[in-house]
Amino acid sequence: MTLIIVLGVIAVVAVVFISIYNGLVKKRTMVEEGWSGISVQLKRRHDLIPNLVNTVKGYAGHEKDVLETVTQARAASVGAGSVGESAKAENMLTGALRSLFAVAEAYPDLKANTNFLQLQEKLSSLEDEIQMARRYYNGSARNLNIAVQSFPSNIIASMFGFKKADFFELEDRSEAEVPNVGF
Repeated sequence: MTLIIVLGVIAVVAVVFISIYNGLVKKRTMVEEGWSGISVQLKRRHDLIPNLVNTVKGYAGHEKDVLETVTQARAASVGAGSVGESAKAENMLTGALRSLFAVAEAYPDLKANTNFLQLQEKLSSLEDEIQMARRYYNGSARNLNIAVQSFPSNIIASMFGFKKADFFELEDRSEAEVPNVGF
């Protein structure tokens, strides 16, 4: 009888262990999937930027510094490795794009150019998709981080090398503020 109880306890512990391990694997995979979604959207954004820069260049060729800044920020973003590096590079790229659109405001012909307007609309749509992908990634990272730090899954996580995931965060908190719109 004692042997059956001991075997029953071992079986229950094994099932709990396997369940927790599988849950950690699932959460890690969701973080990887979330990062993949961000990467796809950022690649689409990176592919769109040269077209946007070339369109602006035709109208505002003497705004060389702004165009170079956008190009350099795009290159830094493409070459980023980790989540933290990518977030920092993307924040720089967002700032550079804001400067580019500020320059475009000074050129009425450019603002009326159909190609520029379509590129601007595509970029705006992509920004929305990137935001959704970031939210999904950050939610997945949150779930993994909770599991990695919570008892008893933290024991299994440390045994098998599960690590906390970095969040994809805004570096400049002013980006999170509601814009002031006046008429």
